[in-house]
Amino acid sequence: MVRVVLVDDQEMIRMGLRMVLESQPGIEIVGEADDGDTALEVLDRVDADVVLMDVRMPRMNGVEATRRIRERAEIPRVLILTTFDLDEYAYDALQAGASGFLLKDTPVEEVAAAIRHIHAGDAVVAPSTTRRLLDHFTRSRPAPERPDPGVRLAELTPREHEVLALVARGLSNAEIAAEFVLAEGTVKVHVGRILTKLGLRDRVQAVVLAYETGLVEAGEH
Repeated sequence: MVRVVLVDDQEMIRMGLRMVLESQPGIEIVGEADDGDTALEVLDRVDADVVLMDVRMPRMNGVEATRRIRERAEIPRVLILTTFDLDEYAYDALQAGASGFLLKDTPVEEVAAAIRHIHAGDAVVAPSTTRRLLDHFTRSRPAPERPDPGVRLAELTPREHEVLALVARGLSNAEIAAEFVLAEGTVKVHVGRILTKLGLRDRVQAVVLAYETGLVEAGEH
């Protein structure tokens, strides 16, 4: 069973999520919270594998809560819930250590699948959706002071640079394999080496880094 904590300031949303997720095999709701402070208290009392986290909440928001959860010794993974058009802080939550995000209107089967993927340590969001979110927020936010990509990305081979750029543009491993006429397993190996060389946790962090270093620009597909 994947143990899940629901964090959202709207009781009706939590109630709906509990109802639909508990109908899915292999998922158990072990706690609920209406803000980040309460979420941390709940996590002190229960063992959880995944936290389904809203972004905008009173007192402690989802970004700060994600940051504090990821600092803990026993680390559940965090999956952000966003309305996409309204939650400017979703990008910050990814930087804070969230493993991905879901739109609040995502079908329940996809929510359940994402929870299971997170628990297994796999990629947790559709690459094309990641790209849309990052495009949206990088266009609307002041440009950050970017680190020199030559310093951060210098350890990558030319092929790994190419693979990272396509990951950031929203292509799946299968699509990247077709682009380069490679086996999908070979692409998976390249992605794994990219994460290891850059000290990244997962594919989401790789996408964020590609935008921050300017390897891929917002709106570039």
